[in-house]
Order: sequence, then structure tokens, then C-alpha cells
Amino acid sequence: MAEDTNSPMDRFCGSTFWNSTETWFTNDPDFTPCFEQTVLVWTPCAFYWLFVAFDFYYLKASLDRNIPWNKLNVSKALVNVGLLVITALDLIMALIKKGGDSQLPLYDLDVWGPIIKFATFLLLFLFIPLNRKYGVQTTGCQFLFWFLLVVLSIPRCRTEVRLDTERGKILSSEEATEQDFSWEEYQFASFFIFFTFSCLMLILNCFADGLPRQTKYQRGENEIPELSASFLSRITYQWFDKMALKGYRNPLEEKDLWDLRPQDSCSEVMPIFAHHWNQNVRKNYRSKTRVEPKAQFSNGHVTFENPHGEKNGRKKGMASIMPPIYKSFGGVFMFGALMKLFTDVLTFAQPQVLSLIIGFVSDQEKDPQPEWKGIMYSVLLFILAAAQTFILGQYFHRMFIVGLRIRTALINAIYRKALRISNSTKKESTVGEIVNLMAVDAQRFMELTTYLNMIWSAPLQIGLALFFLWQQLGPSVLAGLAVMIILIPVNGVIASRIKTYQIRQMKYKDERVKLMNEVLSGIKVLKLYAWEPSFEKQVLDIRDKEIATLRSTAYLNAGTSFLWSCAPFLVSLVTFATYVLIDENNVLDATKTFVSLSLFNILRFPLTMLPMLITNLVQTQVSVNRINKFLNSEELDPNSVHHDPSKPHPMTIENGEFSWGDEITLRNINIEVRKSSLVALVGTVGSGKSSVVQAFLGEMEKLAGHVNTVGKLAYVPQQAWIQNATVRDNILFGQPYDRKRYNKVIDACALRADIDILSAGDQTEIGEKGINLSGGQKQRISLARAVYSDADLYLLDDPLSAVDAHVGKHIFEEVIGPKGVLARKSRILVTHGVTFLPQVDSIYVMKMGEISESGTFDQLVKNKGAFADFIIQHLQEGNEEEEELNQIKRQISSTGDVPELLGSVEKAIKLARTESLSDSISVTSADSLMGGGNGSLRRRVKRQSSHDSVASAASLKKKQEVEGKLIETEKSQTGGVQFAVYKHYIKSVGIFLSLATLILNFVFQAFQIGSNLWLTKWSNDDRVANDTGLRDMYLGVYGAFGFGQGVLAYFAVVIVYVGGFHAAKVIHNDLLRIVIRGSVCRFFDITPIGRLLNSFSGDMDVIDEELPATMDSFMTFIFMVLATIVVISMSTPIFLTVIVPIAFLYYFAQRFYVATSRQLMRLESVSRSPIYSHFSETVTGASTIRAYNVGNRFIDESDAKVDKNQVCKYPSVIANRWLAIRLEMVGNLIILFASLFAVLGGQTNPGLVGLSVSYALQVTQTLNWLVRMTSDIETNIVSVERIKEYGETKQEAAWELEQDKSKPKNWPEEGRVEFQNFQVRYREGLDLVLRGVSFNIKGGEKVGIVGRTGAGKSSLTLALFRIIEAAGGRISIDGVDIATMGLHMLRSRLTIIPQDPVLFSGSLRVNLDPFEIKTDDEIWKALELSHLKSFVKSLAAGLNHEIAEGGENLSVGQRQLVCLARALLRKTKVLVLDEATAAVDLETDDLIQKTIRTEFRDCTVLTIAHRLNTILDSDKVIVLDKGQITEFASPTELLDNPKSAFYSMAKDANLV
Repeated sequence: MAEDTNSPMDRFCGSTFWNSTETWFTNDPDFTPCFEQTVLVWTPCAFYWLFVAFDFYYLKASLDRNIPWNKLNVSKALVNVGLLVITALDLIMALIKKGGDSQLPLYDLDVWGPIIKFATFLLLFLFIPLNRKYGVQTTGCQFLFWFLLVVLSIPRCRTEVRLDTERGKILSSEEATEQDFSWEEYQFASFFIFFTFSCLMLILNCFADGLPRQTKYQRGENEIPELSASFLSRITYQWFDKMALKGYRNPLEEKDLWDLRPQDSCSEVMPIFAHHWNQNVRKNYRSKTRVEPKAQFSNGHVTFENPHGEKNGRKKGMASIMPPIYKSFGGVFMFGALMKLFTDVLTFAQPQVLSLIIGFVSDQEKDPQPEWKGIMYSVLLFILAAAQTFILGQYFHRMFIVGLRIRTALINAIYRKALRISNSTKKESTVGEIVNLMAVDAQRFMELTTYLNMIWSAPLQIGLALFFLWQQLGPSVLAGLAVMIILIPVNGVIASRIKTYQIRQMKYKDERVKLMNEVLSGIKVLKLYAWEPSFEKQVLDIRDKEIATLRSTAYLNAGTSFLWSCAPFLVSLVTFATYVLIDENNVLDATKTFVSLSLFNILRFPLTMLPMLITNLVQTQVSVNRINKFLNSEELDPNSVHHDPSKPHPMTIENGEFSWGDEITLRNINIEVRKSSLVALVGTVGSGKSSVVQAFLGEMEKLAGHVNTVGKLAYVPQQAWIQNATVRDNILFGQPYDRKRYNKVIDACALRADIDILSAGDQTEIGEKGINLSGGQKQRISLARAVYSDADLYLLDDPLSAVDAHVGKHIFEEVIGPKGVLARKSRILVTHGVTFLPQVDSIYVMKMGEISESGTFDQLVKNKGAFADFIIQHLQEGNEEEEELNQIKRQISSTGDVPELLGSVEKAIKLARTESLSDSISVTSADSLMGGGNGSLRRRVKRQSSHDSVASAASLKKKQEVEGKLIETEKSQTGGVQFAVYKHYIKSVGIFLSLATLILNFVFQAFQIGSNLWLTKWSNDDRVANDTGLRDMYLGVYGAFGFGQGVLAYFAVVIVYVGGFHAAKVIHNDLLRIVIRGSVCRFFDITPIGRLLNSFSGDMDVIDEELPATMDSFMTFIFMVLATIVVISMSTPIFLTVIVPIAFLYYFAQRFYVATSRQLMRLESVSRSPIYSHFSETVTGASTIRAYNVGNRFIDESDAKVDKNQVCKYPSVIANRWLAIRLEMVGNLIILFASLFAVLGGQTNPGLVGLSVSYALQVTQTLNWLVRMTSDIETNIVSVERIKEYGETKQEAAWELEQDKSKPKNWPEEGRVEFQNFQVRYREGLDLVLRGVSFNIKGGEKVGIVGRTGAGKSSLTLALFRIIEAAGGRISIDGVDIATMGLHMLRSRLTIIPQDPVLFSGSLRVNLDPFEIKTDDEIWKALELSHLKSFVKSLAAGLNHEIAEGGENLSVGQRQLVCLARALLRKTKVLVLDEATAAVDLETDDLIQKTIRTEFRDCTVLTIAHRLNTILDSDKVIVLDKGQITEFASPTELLDNPKSAFYSMAKDANLV
């Protein structure tokens, strides 16, 4: 038995350890028994002992405990015991059978082999109860150990079986031999028992253990399957299959999503981050602060320390977020980095194996290697690729998790900080900027983490690639590298050019969207004036500039893609050329060529990534600085307000000095509020009243003095802060609902009527910032919140300013006053109204930030000081109602001798009488609607055009039920996109361009394959070695191929982009044409401007920029995949048989993914915006939140919203991994079959084999990208779909008709207007607003139209201009039925001065004459008549004076006059005057009336009147009521009849 024992291993085993003739140089390879029993067993054991640390870590990190015993872990334990027993038995048998007396010697292996195995199994056995106790359901190390053990035991199976058959032969041939085989027989039996048990263990380790009994967090039924998935299921993402299937069957909804993994939730991430952040902050202080234990949940809340510390601690520098991030999330990150290292190494193993395969094939002709080697190489290549796939999958998954956690930590840290920043910090940045920290900067971190490892990985990959290339081609590699490095700055230059173009394009886009906004907002006026063509042209001009800029960008983009498609080619060309030209003896053979090509392909990725990564890093650095600055900014001092209960009064300020961060705002403030008294703060605007309230809240910086409040606070800010929640939630503000108290509050705050009007009562959702409430309603809800909170101290900052007088009175009496709900509380009231002052306990008068006097009302009036001045000034403004003034008058006269005060009161009473409006009936109705109810007159009721306000009280209720929603809800698409949409897009691109794209891409790939085939031909040609001419010919043709490739690449990209832009242009112009021609009532009234603007900005943006780029990538990748298939099939035609099943696999993975992923993306973006809107809401309402002390509740809400976003985000991350693993496995199969067929198919052309395998190596990446692009196209094409839907918009009648041309130039000549039984409604399905109106107006008559709100006055004018089309009857002008004319013909021959003066941004001239058809003289004349000439002359730019958006830089009166000038320029026979109500002061009004009387003497004028005195001199008056004419006669005739409605209106207006 004793053999030549030369090596220590041979001595250890007592037999040969390694025999290369037996293992390698043979057709029937096998290992020696010694090798099988040592290396193949010890490798798995060593692996496990190395990585056992991970198992211990998982025990420590587990959040669960106590898995019950079950079949699985009991069987594991039993099988493991079995293995321990069999190993122990091995040792015992060896000691018995061998050594000592027996003739078999005892070798070291017989003792040590079992001991090592026993120790390993024992360790594994210990983990079974440990994992149970600590709730670990599966571990990867153990699975991998069993897997390796089983796989590596397979060779020994073969050996044992072979030996057994040999023993059988020996025994059967010589029966009589004395040979004793008992030891061998025992080994045979023991090994197979061991092998069976190992296989069992492997199978048992494929499953996860049962659910733990104790968990740190409640596990819902919707828990994520990943938590209890086995290791195998985790690395293949098989646990995600359910979701993919569900998403494929029908679109996913929120309820289908799994709960968040507890490790990723805010409640796990935050304490860790806060702990490290606080440590970091503390390091920044020299003064020794106490050491805090690990971040605790104080009643479930994380505390962040203030980086500004106590006032005494000197600050050393900014605390940065980076160290806490490293410390909190570095562990997972480092583990990821380790994985990345593995994959990088595996990447470079592939070209080495490729060179072995090429070697194998080229040996086929001369002396063929045994076939098993070829098969082994192919399988090896597959194993490398598969390992890389699995490890990369885990790596990306880990990185995403780190990214998500960092984002969570940052968002929450920013949120918590925002609740505490001081006012000086708040001044430095707008709400938008603070929200951006969260939306942009925190997001940027998340996107970076995935690529962060490229910082070390890219240089490593480049280094390794160069090292292996050097081995192949020597120094000539440097030439190729030089080309690559030169290309980087060239790309940089192009990129910066692209950036400038992008900035320019953004500028045009902003201009266009701004203009569209104005056009859509003022669409009605445009239509009344028939000005649409002019504005349409303006939009199209900007759009053309925008498209031109995009084109330039596209050429540059094509330039970069030209460079990148040429880059690998140029590099290989330069390198190969240098290689063959340096030295005659350098010959390219297949191995060199294709190994180098595949190495160059590897090089491409890190080289493209590095520049991108660097710019990303720079951006992230900027983000870090911004977040640091914010988190280190100053906070409010929590100790500025004391809460000392021993003080006599609940609220006091003694000798206070306060500032808002710069100069002193308040000085010498002494205020005391006695228990349950009401204190008023009065003073002129800006005298510091609100600041005093803020000082009580601790919002101001206290420079000196002492502030004390005792008890719970409630605060009503001047600007009501309303949350985006239901009315009820806004009032409860986190308190429990108590019906009795709630109803009492509602009635006291006069909210009952408003709540009844709202569509869903107090469950109506209020939009952001209270958008769907009036100012008064917001203020009352804010007050109701305070009253409901049932606090002890009330700070009321002018709560009555936004409400009407009588509502204010009601609120004062019911809530604030001495008999109100709050009578027992201590309250401070800031007020402007004089009316309530007699009823308060004491008054403080503020002046210039100091208290000038204080006392009761009577004392102050007697003083004749600042307070008396305040009252006089206040009365001159004249905002009070008559009855209230009388009250004040009584109060003042009772105090005795104050004549000048009484005089000003008398004056104010007179003013109030004259100013009450005529439109009395309308006011009352509008008032009862706004929650008034007692019909007192309100000055300045904004008269809305009647169909916005209420058609009449009767139809009001009905309208609510039908139209709880006026706005049609936007359809969110679910499921796939119909083919029609693609067809529409391709049509818009144009057939020629679409075909050109396909053909160019096809030819481009053909060239690429051509150049590679040429290389194979070259590398297989042996004559090249001795013939330099031949060599140069090969080189030349190769270069030509490359050049052709580059040019084609350039044009292919340009064509795609040009086609895309053509489509964008067509689609935009169609959309614009359709929208501008939309009907006002049937389209614009029910489509919110925001949605239309979104189509013009958001959707167009996608069509302009995203779609062409996506299409371009899509074309490239799809042709690359086809090229790969073609090349592989050329070298091994049998490959085509495999392609069909592989394509099926691919197709299914892709369909499942796209359906699921698309919906997940939608859900994710829907769940992201609440985080930001809640945040911006919090920032705006921070002072209210602090006053009510509900910060923690808001923090919890924010955390919940972040968690909810993660719930949607996490599955979409997993979906990506799920797909990647499946696709890459499909790609790996392609690699396997390509190489197998090459090896087995007897292929003798090494070049072709090299080509097909190197193509196959690239295919995984391509497939992966292809699916991404497909799903991107599906996501982006939705924009086309949305815009296509506008094609069904309701259009108006034609603008121009042929027969219009026959009409005389100056039609209408007389201006006769005739209505015959005319009926009209706004939209199908609504009530008629005019019900059979008939009257006749002679040319040149002046007619006034009066009636209450909703009687149909405006509808009459709109019908005249055919903004609303007739539902019956007809209108004729000069005997021509207006329904037979083109709209522009009609509208341009009528003139209107609309009620609200709409101006557009642009020059004054464009606003008067957009078509530029009038001369300067005509324009100046019109300006003179409209009393604007002197104003315009005083402007530097004169007629070219730029008018701001909406005419912001002109006063309202001036805007009204501009509208008059427009009318004068037009001057047609019929003028409609829709009178302005509140906007114009009396003087302007007189000017307008005068001008109209003189200039439009001989025209027909229809006036819609609000002040009766303006129409008393008209020829006729039409009184409308509920859409019918009740009176039609001259004013004198109607006034003589006391029963007429006109008479009663005049009486209300004190005209009779």
C-alpha cells in the first residue's frame, strides 16, 4: 500500500495527494482519494468557520425572539445529530480497525478528518437552538456550507462506486483470496450515510423556519414575505413572485402592498441616527456637557440636540451630517462594498475563461483537447456569470436600502428641525427652499448611494483591465487608453454646451408656460375681443425657438453618442494598429483579439461612470452643505417664556425688549392680563400689536425682561393657518370629538351656515392653504379650533378682520365678549375695530413698538391721547356700518366733553349712508350665502359672473347635489397603453422619419457585425504573419468599417431626435389649436387651468425630452440584442433552437415586470407628494403648532407619511432586482449555450467562437436595459395619451365662414338688436338661465339692464357674443341672425368693456392693439379720450411700457381705463358695458361714464348696471328676474309706478 511519500500531504494521507495525469491530462478525469477526503471536505468547513461571524451578527441584530419547535427545526436537529454520530463513529472505527495490531497503518487523516468534520457539525448544531431562541429564520452561511459540502462530495461518490465495483470483481474472480475489505466496506457505507444526511440538510436549509412568537413590532397579516423567506428565496427574489403575478393580473392598488420591514421604518432608523448626530453635536462644544446614554425614545420620541447648544457653550464649528450617516449606516454599506469587490473580480475572470475556450477551439485541428475540458470551460463561464448575477442583485438591494434609510433619517431630521428654527433662520430661506432640502437634497443622497462604491471600484476595474490587456498586447494598450482619456474632456465640453442649451430651453419653456397661463386665465376676454389668433401666434413663436434649441441639443447629443459608439471602436482600432505596427513579429490571433475586445468592453463602463459620478458627487456635496447649514441654524430659545405658577396673573410681560433678529422691535413692554379678563391691543398698522402676541408665544428673541404664562395656550393667528384636511379635523386639531362641545363651538363661531353649504358638511376636505374657503371662513375655522381646544389662555390676533361686520358682531358677542363662550378665560384681543372696545376690560394702545397708554375705554377717551387719534383716524377710513357707528356715538357722548370725536363720528355716519349699493337684493342673497343671514348691507360685494355664483336660491340645492364636483376629475390611466396611442405618435413623427430610423439603426448594426467579422477573418489568416501589405489591407478595411459605423451612429441618433421633435411640434400645435378653440362653458368652466397647464408643461416636457431619448436607447438596444442573436447563430446555427424558449422566458419576465413596476411607480409618486405638502404646511404653521404644543403629533404624522412612501418605494426597488436576476439568468443561459455549442459543435474557427461568446457576454446588460427602456417608453407615452384625450374637447363654432366676406366692411350700420323668444343654458343638463326673452332695441338707444345676482344679466351679453350658444329662439343684429356668422366676424364687430379688466403681460401697445393694425395717432387719441395720455406720456417707454402679468403694475382704475381705450379704438355700432362693481373709485367711474356719453353718442349701448344712478338717464330699462323680463320701459315710466320692482330698488338706494 505504501507509495512514494514525497510531500507532507502524501504522508498525511498515506497515499498520493495530487496526480495530474489522472486528473488533467486524460479523457476520464478523476481526483485522488486523498484529495477528495481532504481538500473537498475541508473547503466547506473552512468557509463556514470564516464566515460564522455573520451568523453571530444576525443573532445580535434580530428584532424577534423565540421560534417554537416545529417539524423543520426538529428534523434539522435530528439529521445533525445523525451526522455527529456518524463522524464520531468514523473516528472510533479508525482507531479500532487500523494501527496497533492490525496490518493497516493508522494515518493522520483517519484521526484529523473526523475531528475537523465533528467540530464543524457541532458548531452548526449549536446554532439550531440559538437561532430558535433569537428568532433567526434562515441563514445564508449555513445554506452555502451544505451546498458546497454536497457539491464537493460528488466526485467522491463516483470514486467510491468505482472502487466498490472493482472490489466486487476481485471477490468474484478469486473466491479463495484472503484479502480483508472490511475497512473499505465500512468507509463505503459510512460515506453514503454521510452523503445522504448532507443532502437532507441541504434540502432542509432551503426552507425558512417558522414564525417567531415574540416580535418587537406587531406583525400584520399584510407583512412582507421577505421577513420569513428562506435564503434561497431571498437571493432569487422568489418571494416577490406573488406581487408580480398580482400586478400582472390587475393593476396594483395601495391595499395590495406589504407592510414596511420594521428595520426600515422611522421608529428603527431615527434613534440610531439621532444618537450619532447628538454625539457629533456634543463633540463640537468645548464646555463639558453630560454624556447621554444611547438615543432613547422619550415616550416614543427621538430627541435631537440643538447644535447651538446652551448659550454659554462656545461653538467649534458646524456639526456635519456625514459622520452620523457613516456611523449609522456604514455597516451595511461596507458589506455591500465587499460584495462589489467580489463581482469586480468575477468580471475579470470571464475574459480569462474566454481565452481558454478560444484556445480549446483553435487546438481542435492540430491536437484536439479532450471534450470534457470544453464543457467544463462553458459551465465555468456560466457559473461565474451566475455568481456575479446573484451577488450583484444583493449588492444593489443593500445599497438601495442604505439609500432609503439615509433619506428617511434626513427627511425626519429636517422635519424636526423645521419645527424649531428661529425667525432669523426662517427669514433667510423661503418655504420652498426648505421643502427642497427634503425633496431634492435628501433624494439626491438616495440616488447616489447605489453608485458611491464606484469611487474605488472604477479605478480598480480600470487598473485590472489594463493589467490583463498589457499581458495580451503589451505597451500598445497605452495608445488605446490615451484615446479613451482624450475622449473624456471632449465629452465634458459637449456636455457643458448641452447645459447652456438646456438653460436656454428652460427659459423659453417658462416663457411659453407663463403665456399659456395668461391665455388660459383670460380666455373669456380673448374670445370676447376675438384676439385668439394673435396669442396663438405668440405661443407658436416661442415654441419654434424652443424646438430650435432642442434641435441644437440633439445634434450635440448625437455627437456624444457618436463619440461613445466610436470610442470602443477607436480604442480597439488604435490599440490593434499600434500593436501590429510596432513590431513585425506581433501577429493578431483569435485569443488576443477577442480577449482584448471583451476587456475593452469591460473598460467602457467605469470610464463612462467616473465623470458622471464626479458631477454627482459635487452635487451631493452641495446638498450636504445646504442640509448642514439648515440643521446647524439657530433655534428658538425654549426658555424665553417662563411658566411660573406663583405669579399673581396668568399672563405678564415685565420690562420686555424683543426683536425679530435684527433691530429692536418692542421696548418697555409691561402688560398684565388678569385671570378671566379680556384685554384689547389697539394701534395703527405696524405699531407692533402682533409682535406682542408673538412675544407671549416665545417666537421673538427676548433681549431683556421677563415673560410669564401659566396654563394651556390657544392662538388665533392673523393669517388663518388651515390644514389640508376636513373641516372637522381642522377644528378638533388632534383633540377627541365631543359632539355637544363641538356643536356649541360651531354655532358660536357662526360656521353652521357655511358647513351646510359645503358639499360634504364638516367632512368636506379643504384644499391646500384653505384654497376652497373664503378668508372669513378660514378665520372662523381658525377661531373655532382655538375655542374647541378649551385652553386657559387665549391670544387672538385680529380674528375679526376677515369677517363681515355683522358676523364679527355675532362672534364677539358669542365667543370673545364678556357674555361669550370664553368669558371665564384670560384673553388678549388684537383688533382694528372700534366697535367692541367699550366692552373690554382694559385697552393697551401701541405706538411705534411701545405702549403709549393703557386703561379702560372711558379713561382713554378722556385722556385725548393716542387713543383718541386712533379712533378719529379709524373713522375716516369709513369701514363701519351705520348702526355700529351710532353705538360708538352713544358711548362717546356718555363720557362727556369730546366734541371733535363726535364730529368725526357724524361724518362717518353720513358716508356710510351714501355708499350702500343699489344692488340690494343681490347683496342679501350673496350674504346669506356667505353665512350672514340677517341681510344687512355689505359694502363692496364682489359680484361674480352669475354662473359662478348661485343661479338662484331654488336651484342652489339641486346644483349642489349634481355638482358637488364642478371640476371633472382627471382620469389616472391604469393598465397598458392602447396601440392607438403608439400609432398616433408614429404618425406625428412621420412615416419617412420612422422608417429612416429603423433602416439607419439596421445598417449601423450591420456595419458593427461586419467590422467584427472582418477582425475574425484577420485573426484567423495565417499569411498575415509574413505579408505586411496584407496586414495593412486588413487594418485599412477595419478602419473604414469603423468610420462608417461612427457616421451612421451620428445620423441614426439625429434622425430619432428630429423625428421626436417633429412629433413634439405636431402634438403641441394640435393641442394648442384644440384648446384655444375650446368652448368656454363646455370646456374651460369644467377643466381646471392647472390640468391644462400641466399638459402644456409637464406632458410636453416628457414628449420633448424624455421620449426621443428613450426611443433612441430603445432602438439601439433592440438592435444590439438582434445582432447578438445573429452573430451567435452564424457561428453555431444550432443556437437558434434554444432562442425560442429563452425568448419566451424573457417575454414573460418583461410583461410581469412592466405591469407591476409601472403601477408601483405611480403609487410611489402619489405617496411622495403628501410628505412634501405636509412639510410645507408644517413650516407655514410652525408657530401655531408650537403655540398649541402639538409638535410631537405632527412629527408622528410626518413619520407615518414617510413610512407610507417607503411602503410603495420598497417593492419597486425589489421589482427591479427581481427582474434583473431573472433577465440576467436568461442572459447567462445564452452565454452557456453559445459557449457549449461552440465547443461541442465541432466548430474549428476560433475567431467566430471568440466573437459569438464575447457578444454573449455582453447580452445580459443589454437585455436588462432593454426592459428598462420598454417600461420607460410605456411610462412616457402616457403623456401622448393624455394629450390625445384633449382631441375630444368640445369646440366652438367656426371662426371664419365664407359668407362673412360678403358682409359690408362697416356692418352693423344701424345697431338694431332684437331678441326673439331667446333661451340659453350653460351646458347640456343644466337649467335654462334665460327662459324665452324677447325685446327690441332700436339703433342708437341706450338701455340699462338691472336685476339681482343670478337673474341672467351677464348671460344676456355672453349670448350676444355667442360665448354661450342659443338653446332656442334667435338674436339678430341689423336683421341678420348672428348664428349664421363666423364667430370672429361677429365678435370683432361688437365692443365690450368687461367687468374685470384683464391685461396680458407684454407692452401696453399689444394690450390695446394685438394685431398691430392701428396707427400711433389713433392709439394716442384713444388714450387721450380715456384719460390715460398724461400717465402714458410720463412713462419712460411710453406705448412700449411693459405690463406685468395680470397688469399688476397698474392700479385697478388704470386697468379699467385701458379697457375703455380698447373699446374706443374698436368703436363699433354696438357697445356692451358690463359695469365694474367694487374695483373702481367714484372718480374713475364718472370719467368712464362721461367718455361713453360723448364718444358713443350714436351707438347702441347696453349697460349692465349695479349703481342705479348710472342708468337713470338711459332710454329704456330692462328688469330681469330668474331669466325672464319682468319690466321693459323708460326709467321715468317705471319710477312713476310705486309697484314696479325698479321703484323698490331705487328706494333701497335712497334715490327716491
